[in-house]
Amino acid sequence: MTRPITAGVDGTEESLAALDWAAREAVRRGLPLRVVHAWRYEVHEAVGGDRETQHGWVSDGVSESVRTVTGRHPELAVSVDVVEGGPVEVLVAAAAGAELLALGSRGHGRVVGFLLGSVGQQVIAEAARPVVLVRAGDRPAAEAAGREVVVGQQGGAEDSAAVLEFAFETAAARGATVRVVRAWTLPPVFAYSPGSLKLLDEAGGMEPFEKKALSEAVRPLRERFPGVPVAEHVEMGSAGQVLLSVAGHAQLMVVGRRAHRTAVGARIGSVAHGVLHHADCPVAVVPHD
Repeated sequence: MTRPITAGVDGTEESLAALDWAAREAVRRGLPLRVVHAWRYEVHEAVGGDRETQHGWVSDGVSESVRTVTGRHPELAVSVDVVEGGPVEVLVAAAAGAELLALGSRGHGRVVGFLLGSVGQQVIAEAARPVVLVRAGDRPAAEAAGREVVVGQQGGAEDSAAVLEFAFETAAARGATVRVVRAWTLPPVFAYSPGSLKLLDEAGGMEPFEKKALSEAVRPLRERFPGVPVAEHVEMGSAGQVLLSVAGHAQLMVVGRRAHRTAVGARIGSVAHGVLHHADCPVAVVPHD
């Protein structure tokens, strides 16, 4: 089954930037583009119209937004779906059948950054497929040669397999370098065990140990994507800070997430949250298998 590149649109400047980004990605990958808009029927005197009439109005508005994309990419197969329902449920369902889901992301700021439009954070936490957040200022020029696809790697090879695969597939479609970043910190003394001390001793210390772990995680992807240039980056520090330190060279940041729920709603992890909050380039959040 061919999965489309899907974009969620709501008429905002951010969602239109996400639509443009999704169209370019669909062309690069040779995939169709699906455009999804969630709406609710409003029984209100000021709005007017029955359900069918309102659906027609909304569909016309979405189609108008899509015309710009089809004009730029006449070869692109595009479908438009106006789906009745809440935005989170509609977008999560759309993501399930997509190669990836592109959404608009609001600008920087303490509160706005945390909410990610609120809907965005919930969709990221619940989506079974990668979700890419795109800011309103995103432009095609940012995907120029020389800018990298930066991906965070942590744990063993299996822990980050899906995240690395997405980054390498995207870089292959763009002819870009993948910079794989692994951050490390000194664990507390009580965390050491005789087994871990032996492994560290054999590796020659913490940094060589981390470099070896990164190389082992990346090796299968190097073999699968021999044409993709790879830079392996190991640095001491928190994962979010190290990733953001190289974000200036990125055309796309890729991070993983393991969502969990709290009393105040879905959380997507501190690393994903920090990168989404601060990175200027689009950010792809990939669910771990």
